[in-house]
Amino acid sequence: MCLGIPGQVVAVADRVAVVDFWGVRKEVKLDVLEVAIVPGDYIINHCGYAIRRIDAADVADTLLNYEIVLSEAGEDPIAAEVVYELETAEEEILV
Repeated sequence: MCLGIPGQVVAVADRVAVVDFWGVRKEVKLDVLEVAIVPGDYIINHCGYAIRRIDAADVADTLLNYEIVLSEAGEDPIAAEVVYELETAEEEILV
């Protein structure tokens, strides 16, 4: 099962946003969305693509639900993804 991760948009340039995920900033492609995204918006990221803008009225509940899921998981999936990406990038540099 895959889980999209919510994050807050920090900056937008063309069809790419810089998104903050609990202190980790990543670039996310906006190609899938048909709505305009601006800094301050919250999105759901899946595999590097924003798949949905979170309605402003739903942001607090969405973040709370994710905090519950993450705390019960026992492992921080965002941190695990960042470590994986860093290891993969390092392997590509060595090749």
